[in-house]
Amino acid sequence: MRDHRKLTAFVIADDLAFTTYKLTSSFPKDEIYGLTSQMRRAAVSVPSNIVEGCSRGSQLEYLRFLEIAYGSLKELHYQFS
Repeated sequence: MRDHRKLTAFVIADDLAFTTYKLTSSFPKDEIYGLTSQMRRAAVSVPSNIVEGCSRGSQLEYLRFLEIAYGSLKELHYQFS
């Protein structure tokens, strides 16, 4: 089992999630169930999938969760664009 706290990617992803919550708090209230919610879910998905991947036993499963985290990161990048 890997320690996610030792991964630079996790630390950055964790900061990104907090930053996304801060930035989206100033979005219009009519976006709370739209873009705000979607961006927050994508942002939290990145570090969450890194943590889940670290708990998996095989290298293949670990890499699969990192791929999912990367997909959520790209989704968030699009939403911020």
